[in-house]
Amino acid sequence: MSSSIPDFKRQLDEQHSFPTIYMFKFIVPSGKENQVIDLLPDGDVTSKPSREGNYVSVTARLMMPSSEDVIEIYNKTHGIEGLIAL
Repeated sequence: MSSSIPDFKRQLDEQHSFPTIYMFKFIVPSGKENQVIDLLPDGDVTSKPSREGNYVSVTARLMMPSSEDVIEIYNKTHGIEGLIAL
């Protein structure tokens, strides 16, 4: 992901005026949702299990001061096994 970070940062800066409320959405295997939630700053965070219960969708709407802070959240969650960032 590190080679694409400058492109992602540029896209964030072009599409958002920081500070802004940014929506993160992750899908993780059931039982790992707290690993994601624990890495997120306080804010509007919800989780919803999939129909079969194998996965959990975690959505967070957080006030982010900059694109660097958004990227930092994605970097923190990167090591969670089975995580899909949308």
